[in-house]
Amino acid sequence: MVSRVPLHRMLALVVFVLAALWVLTGHFASVGSEEASAAEAQAAEPAAQTPKRTVAVVKAELADYARLIRISGVTEADKLAILAARSNGVVQELGAEQGDMVARGATVMLLEGQEVRAAVKAAEDQLAQAAEQLAVGEALNAKGSLPETEVTARRAAKTAAEGALAQARAAADRLSLTAPFAGTVDAVNVELGEWVQQGTPIATLISLDPIVVKAEVSERDVAHVAVGAKALVRLVSGVELEGTVRHLARKASDRTRTFALEVDLPNPDGQIPSGMTAELRLTAATQPALTVPRSVLTLNEAGQVGLRLVDDKDIAGFLPVDLIDDTEAGFVVTGVPQGARVIVAGQDLVRDGEIVQVKELTRAEAEAAQKAAQP
Repeated sequence: MVSRVPLHRMLALVVFVLAALWVLTGHFASVGSEEASAAEAQAAEPAAQTPKRTVAVVKAELADYARLIRISGVTEADKLAILAARSNGVVQELGAEQGDMVARGATVMLLEGQEVRAAVKAAEDQLAQAAEQLAVGEALNAKGSLPETEVTARRAAKTAAEGALAQARAAADRLSLTAPFAGTVDAVNVELGEWVQQGTPIATLISLDPIVVKAEVSERDVAHVAVGAKALVRLVSGVELEGTVRHLARKASDRTRTFALEVDLPNPDGQIPSGMTAELRLTAATQPALTVPRSVLTLNEAGQVGLRLVDDKDIAGFLPVDLIDDTEAGFVVTGVPQGARVIVAGQDLVRDGEIVQVKELTRAEAEAAQKAAQP
């Protein structure tokens, strides 16, 4: 006989089973939820540990810049001549002393030569006689009293006398030594009464107005220099004058790969001597450029000089630039786009492609921050 289970026990059993199933189902669901929450937290944890770097940027404001080309040079006389004796003889007269200013054609030295001067007088008399004989002969020939051959001989005699006179005068002219150009007598090498031979150095003559500043310009700068351009010259004495480029070599030196340059400098009173050190400053062609503090320039892994920029998505990058000048305000560079956002603080801490937090500064704010950072 089968015993019957009371209805209330059956209901209690069903409720127990359903409650157990609900508890188990809720536990597994909570486990999955906990694992998902833990995974999300773990994924978010690195982002919280590596915040974006903050960098200061300034928008590039390009300006036309004419670079100064600075080169060293030395002053030299515009002309220099070592005057030599043109004949043998004894020094009879010195027309100039060391340091004297002489005009072109002025007598610097005169040699004794009475016999030479006498030979000139004799040649002049002989020519006068030959000319007179020729005139008489031509008159007689016109009347038929003198043959043509005699007239021809007298013409030849006159021509010979002219040649003799020219030689005598040339010999007399060689007794004197004159200045080939106006200038200053820098040295006199002989004394009165001294015997000299032909070719003996007598005096050194230099022309100091204009004085010439000679220098060498590099391959990089030669394209920015032209004949006729103005040049500012600063002498070692501190005097500054403006000159003009008068010569630029078109062939480089085989040894230094530089080009010879000459600048004319006015020197009317001759106060600037030859051989003085000078600095030349020439202005190159104008080009758009940016002046940046020296600390802003950096190097990439390849060793290139450049700037760190930030694009419109706040991603940092490297831009190679050309350094064209070094001024008191900083380095002058080219190759930077107008309006580019240049990192002026924190550029050495970021990498290419890194997203950064940007703090934009005005140029004045950046300059003030740079001054405040200096010791």
